[in-house]
Amino acid sequence: MPLFLFTISYVDNLSDALKKLKITTTDSTADSLEGCLDCLLQALAQNNMETSEKIQKSGVLQVFASLLTPQSSCTAKVANIIAEVARNEFMRNPCVDAALIPPLVQLLNCKDQEVLLQTGRALGNICYDSHEGRNAVDHAGGAHIVVDHIRSLCSKTDPASEKLLTVFCGMLMNYSNENVLNLGYSPQILLFGVSMCVTEGHGAIEIQVLDTLQSQLINMGVIPTLVKLLGIHCQNAALMEMCLVAFGNLAELESSKEQFAYTNIAEELVKLFKKQIEHDKKEMIFEVLAPLAENDVIKLQLVEAGLVECLLEIVQKTVDSDKEEDISELKTASDLMVLLLLGDESMQKLFEGGKGSVFQRVLSWIPSNSHQLQLAGALAIANFARNDGNCIHMVDNGIVQKLMDLLDRHVEDGNVTVQHAALSALRNLAIPVVNKAKMLSAGVAEAVLKFLRSEMPPVQFKLLGTLRMLIDAQAEAAEQLGKNVKLVERLVEWCEAKDHAGVMGESNRLLSALIRHSKSKDVIRTIVQSGGIKHLVTMATSEHVIMQNEALVALALIAALELVTAEKDLENAQLVQILHRLLSDDRSAPEIKYNSMVLICALIGSEPLQKEVQSMAFLEVVSKLRSHENKTVAQQASLTEQRLAVES
Repeated sequence: MPLFLFTISYVDNLSDALKKLKITTTDSTADSLEGCLDCLLQALAQNNMETSEKIQKSGVLQVFASLLTPQSSCTAKVANIIAEVARNEFMRNPCVDAALIPPLVQLLNCKDQEVLLQTGRALGNICYDSHEGRNAVDHAGGAHIVVDHIRSLCSKTDPASEKLLTVFCGMLMNYSNENVLNLGYSPQILLFGVSMCVTEGHGAIEIQVLDTLQSQLINMGVIPTLVKLLGIHCQNAALMEMCLVAFGNLAELESSKEQFAYTNIAEELVKLFKKQIEHDKKEMIFEVLAPLAENDVIKLQLVEAGLVECLLEIVQKTVDSDKEEDISELKTASDLMVLLLLGDESMQKLFEGGKGSVFQRVLSWIPSNSHQLQLAGALAIANFARNDGNCIHMVDNGIVQKLMDLLDRHVEDGNVTVQHAALSALRNLAIPVVNKAKMLSAGVAEAVLKFLRSEMPPVQFKLLGTLRMLIDAQAEAAEQLGKNVKLVERLVEWCEAKDHAGVMGESNRLLSALIRHSKSKDVIRTIVQSGGIKHLVTMATSEHVIMQNEALVALALIAALELVTAEKDLENAQLVQILHRLLSDDRSAPEIKYNSMVLICALIGSEPLQKEVQSMAFLEVVSKLRSHENKTVAQQASLTEQRLAVES
């Protein structure tokens, strides 16, 4: 019964206060106005949602606009009420519609600390997950004033200034962010009081980046200010989290990374990271580090600031743990390590001629029992293998065997990402000429062929690329692989993988490479018998000049070495018509025209193909090419014209 009586009293008092507020601009005294506002604040504290609904229905929001004046003693309470009702999503648009944003923004110019605090909360909560709220603040010029406040307060460490900084940073972050990400914490904040309240987010990932508002803040120079703020106030947990959320909001934009690179953000983040014990805090810093580390300048700064040592320590502590948060940290740390190696300077600094402690630690990940570390180790090797010097050193020091052992562990029902990473590393290592024979002798081709059965396009793609790199200028290996019927049949099958353009392109290129590097009749016969000719002819029409050229050279070798064997397939694939089109097309590159004419000369050794050539008036097309600006093309045109004239 007492609870019931209390509820009746609460409702009656609230209704009475709302009625009084509606006539406040004309009839109420300051004391009665304050009493009404106090009643609303008490009601909001007891039941925020229900009270907010009553406030909306009463029409009092429109009255608040006239009460938001610097001269009024009630201004802070009115702003506080707006901040409280705007905690509810359904109240944010009504606050905008009631024209509360312009007077609130004007209050940002006043000197009263409490007014500034509550005004910042009100604007911040209206901006929370509200496109209309952000737009209204943008049009009223609120962001610029708040940035100026943060800049002027930045160096002050007294509690009152830090409260204001926390609220203003929170307001700015809600203003600049429309990313709702499932990160385990909300990248936006509701400003309940003078401290922040972080809400969990477990919904579907939705990304809608407000580039314009974020760019606006970047152009205002907010980034150096926030970095300075982080350095000065790193002991203030709420303010530190504000800065991290801010960096996370802004760091995705390329223009922000350029500004960050001119600050000491790397040093500050690494310093802050070293102090963290809680998993959630580390994750927040990781979420800032990842986008920043996409910039090569910042990569190097992070390496020089000691981030790598922090990451290696995390790996060491978490590698044998089965706790969910440790597994998460292990993945994040090793992934970030790989990302740092994508920068040429940062990678070379960590390689240290192959003798660096970081490089050695990464090598130890490859034989690990952790799939995550195996993956990161293989990807790291692939990133270290981005210049000939590094590749030669690694091959000479036994890295190939480690990668082959890793692949062996993943042949049957293996981890696809590890397979892909290990093959990527082997492909890169096979690029220097001096490494090819060594890797072939070590059995890399045989190790790679074990994955021919794979149905995973990423693995297929890297398998093909690795084999193509290995046989470049290696005639014996090219012939051996080219006579492998299972391989050639699989290549022909993959040449038709229209859903996977990368696999289709690499299959065609390897098919061509087997012929070009072996120059073997046996290889050509294997490819003809497996139905590969039509794919080489199609490859000659590729949009990529390099692929066109590789196809034409392979076809010219086929015509020179095994024309009779391939004759029917070349005719069925309409090669002659395609060559006529390539020679007639002004857009065809000089090397394409040259090799097309070489091929025509070889094809007229076949009676049916010669008839096709004669029927298509090649003489006329070739004759025009005698005046081509490229001398080599012009000379070949003269030779081809003579040959065609003789045969006709």
